[in-house]
Amino acid sequence: MKAVTSHTAIPFTPQFLRPLRRNAPPPNLPFLTSFPRFLLSPSNPNLKVAQVMNLDLPMMGNGEFDEDFVVESCIVRSLSPALTLKQGLEKIKDAVEELKLNPPCSRSGLYRFQVAVPPSAKAMNWFFSQPLSSAVFPLFFLSKETENLIFKSLSLGGTCGLYYRYLSIDSTCVTAYGFMNANFNEESSSIRHEAGSFYILFLRILYWQIELDEDEGISILSATLAWSDSPIVHLRSPFILMSYLCTRYFEALHSLSTIERHNKCIIVILRKFDLVYMKASSLSEKGIEADLMELETPFSCQFCIRLSPTVTAASNMLDHSGERTFSSQDYANINALWASLIIEECTRFGLMYFCVAPGSRSSPLAIAASSHPLTTCIACFDERSLAFHALGYARGSHKPAVVITSSGTAVSNLLPAVNHFGSFVRFFFGLPVPTDHIPARMILTTLDSAVYWATSSPCGPVHINCPFREPLENSPKEWMLSCLKGLDSWMSSAEPFTKYIQLQHSHAPDDSQGQMAEVIEVIQGAKRGLLLIGAITTEDDIWAALLLAKHLCWPVVADILSGLRLRKLSTSFQEIEDNVLFLDHLDHALLSDFVRVWAQADVIIQMIEDCFPCSYIMVDKHPCRHDPSHLLTHRIQSTITQFADCLCKAQFPRMSSKWSVSLGIGYDGMCCFAMILVAQEISSLIHSESFLTEPYVAHVILEALTCDSALFIGNSMAIRDADMYAQNSADCTHRIGDTVLSLGLPFHWIRVSGNRGASGIDGLLSTAIGFAVGCNKRVLCVIGDVSFLYDTNGLSILSQRMRRKPMTILVLNNHGGAIFSLLPIAERTERRVLDQYFYTSHNVSIGKLCLAHGMKHLEVRTKIELQDALFTSQQENRDCVIEVESCIDSNAAFHSTLRKFACQAADHALNMLSKIPLCAPPTSASVNYKTTTFYRDGFILILSLEGGHVGFGERSNRFLHHVIKGAKINFYLPLLKGSFSSWIWSCLGIPPSSIFPSVRCGLEMAILNAIAAQEGSSLLNILHPYKVEEEISERSKRVQICALLDSNGSPLEVAYLAKTLVEEGFTAIKLKVARRADPIEDATVIQEIRKMVGLQIELPIQFGSYVKNCDLKYIEEPVKDEDDIIKFCEETGLPVALDETMDKIGETPLQKLAKFSHSGIVAVVIKPSVVGGFENAALIARWAQQQGKMAVVSAAFESGLSLSAYIQLSSYFELQSAEICKLMNKQLVPSVAHGLGTYRWLKEDVTFEPLSINRSQDSGFIEASVVDADRILQKFQINRDTIIRIFSEEQVYTYQLAVDSDGFSCLLNVHEIGASIENDVVIFLHGFLGTGGDWIATMKAISGSARCISIDLPGHGGSKIQNHDGKEDVLEPNLSIEVVADVLYKLIHSITPGKVTLVGYSMGARIALYMALTSSFSDKIKGAVIISGSPGLKNDEARKIRMVKDDSRSHALITHGLQIFLESWYSGELWKRSSQFNQIVASRLQHKDVWSLAKTLSDLSIGRQRPLWEDLRQCSTPLLLIVGEKDGKFKRIAQEMCYEIGHGTSNGDDSRKEIYEIVEVPNCGHAAHLENPLPIIRALRRFLTGLENSSTPNERAAPFHGS
Repeated sequence: MKAVTSHTAIPFTPQFLRPLRRNAPPPNLPFLTSFPRFLLSPSNPNLKVAQVMNLDLPMMGNGEFDEDFVVESCIVRSLSPALTLKQGLEKIKDAVEELKLNPPCSRSGLYRFQVAVPPSAKAMNWFFSQPLSSAVFPLFFLSKETENLIFKSLSLGGTCGLYYRYLSIDSTCVTAYGFMNANFNEESSSIRHEAGSFYILFLRILYWQIELDEDEGISILSATLAWSDSPIVHLRSPFILMSYLCTRYFEALHSLSTIERHNKCIIVILRKFDLVYMKASSLSEKGIEADLMELETPFSCQFCIRLSPTVTAASNMLDHSGERTFSSQDYANINALWASLIIEECTRFGLMYFCVAPGSRSSPLAIAASSHPLTTCIACFDERSLAFHALGYARGSHKPAVVITSSGTAVSNLLPAVNHFGSFVRFFFGLPVPTDHIPARMILTTLDSAVYWATSSPCGPVHINCPFREPLENSPKEWMLSCLKGLDSWMSSAEPFTKYIQLQHSHAPDDSQGQMAEVIEVIQGAKRGLLLIGAITTEDDIWAALLLAKHLCWPVVADILSGLRLRKLSTSFQEIEDNVLFLDHLDHALLSDFVRVWAQADVIIQMIEDCFPCSYIMVDKHPCRHDPSHLLTHRIQSTITQFADCLCKAQFPRMSSKWSVSLGIGYDGMCCFAMILVAQEISSLIHSESFLTEPYVAHVILEALTCDSALFIGNSMAIRDADMYAQNSADCTHRIGDTVLSLGLPFHWIRVSGNRGASGIDGLLSTAIGFAVGCNKRVLCVIGDVSFLYDTNGLSILSQRMRRKPMTILVLNNHGGAIFSLLPIAERTERRVLDQYFYTSHNVSIGKLCLAHGMKHLEVRTKIELQDALFTSQQENRDCVIEVESCIDSNAAFHSTLRKFACQAADHALNMLSKIPLCAPPTSASVNYKTTTFYRDGFILILSLEGGHVGFGERSNRFLHHVIKGAKINFYLPLLKGSFSSWIWSCLGIPPSSIFPSVRCGLEMAILNAIAAQEGSSLLNILHPYKVEEEISERSKRVQICALLDSNGSPLEVAYLAKTLVEEGFTAIKLKVARRADPIEDATVIQEIRKMVGLQIELPIQFGSYVKNCDLKYIEEPVKDEDDIIKFCEETGLPVALDETMDKIGETPLQKLAKFSHSGIVAVVIKPSVVGGFENAALIARWAQQQGKMAVVSAAFESGLSLSAYIQLSSYFELQSAEICKLMNKQLVPSVAHGLGTYRWLKEDVTFEPLSINRSQDSGFIEASVVDADRILQKFQINRDTIIRIFSEEQVYTYQLAVDSDGFSCLLNVHEIGASIENDVVIFLHGFLGTGGDWIATMKAISGSARCISIDLPGHGGSKIQNHDGKEDVLEPNLSIEVVADVLYKLIHSITPGKVTLVGYSMGARIALYMALTSSFSDKIKGAVIISGSPGLKNDEARKIRMVKDDSRSHALITHGLQIFLESWYSGELWKRSSQFNQIVASRLQHKDVWSLAKTLSDLSIGRQRPLWEDLRQCSTPLLLIVGEKDGKFKRIAQEMCYEIGHGTSNGDDSRKEIYEIVEVPNCGHAAHLENPLPIIRALRRFLTGLENSSTPNERAAPFHGS
């Protein structure tokens, strides 16, 4: 735990205890764990409903539930984050006052407010700072630390309960709780609150609890209220029971002498109130059964509980009550006394960490420090390393470390570390030689003054000289007690002798407010503000900087040492416009002149030199001047927290639209996309480089860090690379990720420290080790080889077994000082001088150095080896040194390439200046090429923009026609660098990987053509919009074409055809071979062709054997297994092109391509319709060209429409290739002949005007005209003779059908689409809170082959329930699953005479499964698709719990309204994976009848449903079970369902396996049909086809395969 300051009295009287959060390991404390936890869903940003079990007779002796068993709901409201703990308390107080003005309508209940507060450890200080007179009892302090149970600083004893002091390692995983005292009447088993109780109108708040929960970088302040309209509360209320139980337990505990009797005591108390210990997980929906657990032994964690001013209990905390008084009888001589006084006074200030250098003259101090019970000592023979170690500890813990050295040159070795604070120490005092003639008070006051100087701003080192004379050891020598005169009070307490108090003069004249008003006015007037965040050392200041950035809504540039540069995202798909905009690669973006023009700020908080003149505000608590460029207009001396506090109270307008657009507020501005494009370009280059580079190490370090770890980064190149190339964000896989998101924070930061400053590379290793000790985190240290060698003595500190978590030290070994290779001196100095005097090249073995110090050493040379080493080091509980081999020259070259490509990417971004809305496509057409020799069908997608401009694409599907309606596209889509993938997810709500490659290609083609038409430009110009040199522009006018030749026929016949193609002007011929039985025959064909056409023609072929002497351009995919391609290249020496391998490239092509960087692979054949569209094609092409390989565009027999677009794409690749050659200083490569010769294989085309592919008069080669291809795209007209069928937007018919049931009638809202096919009727059933409209997109996708009907189930949407007398009363009818199934059965009879297929989700899935398994409905059910459904709960107790919980939820829905309930219902983390989350919740607000919804929730509860597990064994209806990949619970249920069906008793054969199957949908959670619909549509089509192929309606469907 960090050093803390005193806290003012809490303005509340806390009441009940909430146990540790569900993600934390539960402690072995029966009196805590017997009380049920809040089942919170921490991902909700505002309000949510949690569950608390009321323990009114929960279980009888036989394990059965009593009828009085109830569950109550607690409304949880998340408030906006608070800047300080005090502000958090004020926010809660204001929320309570608001609650008083608008009280809940229920007569009793629970309400909970929670707010995120600064993450530094405060719980322990808060606990101990409560005065005994406050009557705040009981108080709880619990530590969640499980690894280092070493609260060595905590002492127990005396009447004041726990006394606290600080020591080296104090965990931050702690919680402080408080209870309000209550008057307990044991005879009546009740509690009556006395005068002063708090009321909300007529509701009395009986219990009030406040807690501070700290867990690995996030602190949550919470207050819970319980109220009732009755002044008498029965003992079995959980809150009163908890207080009483704790009190009685510790009373008994105080009287017991043996630990064996502790459990007996608590068991007796539990049994007295008919209670047993039940794990909280039994109440959650994760478990089906509620198992009773035995009481466990307490005292497995650290805790302290104050029950009264005189009664305190603790576990795992030291009792030093007898040692707190300073005894003077134990010191042999005056030296020992003075040394002990110094050490004791240090500990009273919380200075517990001592760094000891061996020395004779310092012996008394060393002995005193090592003997003190509360100190931790570390020793090292090198004073310089020791000083840097102390510096690191201070930075990690924010508390001074004490260094003890001898006299002479030893102390001068501390100066390099002192230089980090300035030229001199802050304070020096030379003590006299120890004597009993000098009052010992002088020692204490001197030390007190020194500590004050060290910790006051500006903080820094202090020096106390302590001269000792012989004897330096503990030889007895008399001394007079009179020197201790005046220390009686000090010796009987544990406080420092002198307390330094800074008095705040509230009435003194202060003009600071007026001066700040001027600063606020400047900031309020900013139109182009920029917030620059430098190095920040404290977590509270990082927190304040983040909240200030959110408040100002300014773009943020964060230094690597700020703590905000490396971020763990709480969710993979957060809405960026709601979060802080970080400009992480501004330095590289500013290499572009265009960006520098756009990014001119008018107000800057901190600094950026290129934007002068402007208002420049600098905030620093250090009083000294820091303005090297003389830019400051306002200098504010304060902490970041104080400054943020002042600004957060003021209101600031949104910045001007120009600045918002240029810097991307709303995620659509120019410079924002410059940053995105730069980041993508950097990431692409780093990952595409096959060799392990130093920028790659910097880029991936974030992935190696967890939320509870920290980074120490070395100087020179290490910190520069991290700042420039570190990945700016990664997914947070830690359990606190959801909590961070629920409290309004988009990410969890990573703490970073370093030694940037005066001492260069000196002492870095020692500082890192000290930092690891101080911060008590697992630290990754990244350091250069020269820095490592310069501080090798730090390994002696590392090898000592101290109380700290393991470290990983990553050494970048380029065998010298690589930073000089990037400076101008490298270009003007001969290499010999550089090597000797600048690089200081070396061949020192780092591995042997580690061996000498007993350190584990791993040497890595590849990316895979680095990943494995980092993973291994993080899993092991030991220190590890990872050595990364590098090279100075290659490192310098790669840095140069990165800068050039980053500049180009920034330039490219600023040439895109439009934003186009996209409306629904009016039509799409199917085409058929009428020929007996070649046939290919397909779709032509036609998209119409608002302005009437049209774009055409080939290939689409009907589902996309629906979801694209009304979508908006931004100008950045033509960037083709992740832009389409982002748009598909964020705007269409579809995981990009779920779209078939050909469909995505057609969609991208249509959008790009539409944008080009809107801009009045060509497809090529929107892909490559900026001006180029003449030599490059000339090669963009025409595209060379490769001919396509089949090898069927004799060698002479094929050779003659090849000769004919050459004579026509083709420069390359693609020959399809490997179709003959004998490969020698194919070789003969190739040899014959080479003889006939000579060497002037390129021969790409698809076969490789016996052809080494045929001068082939390349061989496409010569082996079947892609893993053997590299082996083929090395064994044959033949050039190879990747082709079929690209067909399976997926959504992450760079990761797969990385293994194909071998020089033997000379080309990559790219079929856009196969690799997934223009974006993936461009990404693959760029990788190939950067690797020096050819990027060949190839067609898959598409129509003239696609070929025209591919010609434009090929021209773009040729231009890109020329630019890459220029950036990489390579010779311009010849143009590539692209594989578009398939145009000759089309007998008919969808366009009237044929492609202009002919022999060029200039070159004499067969080429395609780029201009002509553009004309075809802009004036495209469909040849209607090729049309088979036209699909337009299908109409959805909505109507209502009345169905009578027992005592009431339902007017059901029905949605229908598709042809009236009576044999293929599919009925869709939604989940709770849904409507039939949820299925519209899915229905449209399959409506071509089925009649699709969706229904608003009773109580939902437009459906209504009426009594037969006509009076509406939704509460009276029973809406059980049996009743609802009967209503649907009657509805099916009215819809169709035949059978139907049911498709249900969640609640709808349970209904569908019930009907499919119930014999009375089987005559109407052909099959059932169960999406995230369950047959019910097996266990009676589990059903009882769930029934009561759903009743409670139903009551909460009625009591608190739909909106609050919805935010709770959809608060699960899996829902956050959907980009359409907000739209889903908004659609649920359309329900008008809350009473009907509540009735449905209660009556259709799975707790009231008869379990269907036994029915599954008799199942004869085909079932398709669909579950989301991320939905672990329902995946397990589906597997259990399959097991029951497969082990049924039907005919005793294995045919039952044919009636069911599981389909697992990737990248989605529970609502798979909304989060990833396309795989479900494909699975549904297969299932329906299988049902249709059954010979009779009663036969089983043919087996099918999942995806």
